[in-house]
Amino acid sequence: MIRVLLADDQALIRAGFRALLEAEDDIEVVAEAADGAQAVALALEHRPDVALVDVQMPVMDGIEATRRIAADERLNGVHVVILTNFGLDAYVFDALRAGAGGFLVKDTEPADLLQGVRVAARGDALLSPAITRRLIGEFVARRPEPDPEGLDVLTNREREVTALVARGMSNDEIAAHMVISPTTAKTHVSRAMTKLGARDRAQLVVLAYESGLVTPRARP
Repeated sequence: MIRVLLADDQALIRAGFRALLEAEDDIEVVAEAADGAQAVALALEHRPDVALVDVQMPVMDGIEATRRIAADERLNGVHVVILTNFGLDAYVFDALRAGAGGFLVKDTEPADLLQGVRVAARGDALLSPAITRRLIGEFVARRPEPDPEGLDVLTNREREVTALVARGMSNDEIAAHMVISPTTAKTHVSRAMTKLGARDRAQLVVLAYESGLVTPRARP
């Protein structure tokens, strides 16, 4: 059973999401929060698998709530997904930097929302190749000078895998590209995340671009 926390200051939106999610046999909404502070407190109380967090909320916004959840070792199993009205807006990149595992637009199709929750619960990033390219465009416009030394802890193979993750490839796609098994690809990704202290694949993407390992025009 996937346990979900809903955090949105609009009661009607929470009610709609709850009705949709709880109609599924494998998903349960364990708590609702009307602001970011409540979201953090309820995450600690219920330890959900997925927290759907709105960006703009009173008391504490979704980005700060995400940052606090991601920084708390007791909540390592909580995967935060940012809810936004505007797609890839100015807040999304900040949320990913804060520790979110991806984002969903509030008017997404119900089937896509349900799939997104299941993907997030597995620990996979909600970043398609197209979204990744747009995300990087936002990032490159504001990033500091790259720091390639940050990846010194990685082997050459792990560097290659990290670059492919940054291009939005799944483990299966990485395996096909590198002619290795999906299990081996997953192992390389996991080791790279562990060495770099990345909470999930979304943060691995950010670190790959932050270090200069890949650039917007580079190709796998």
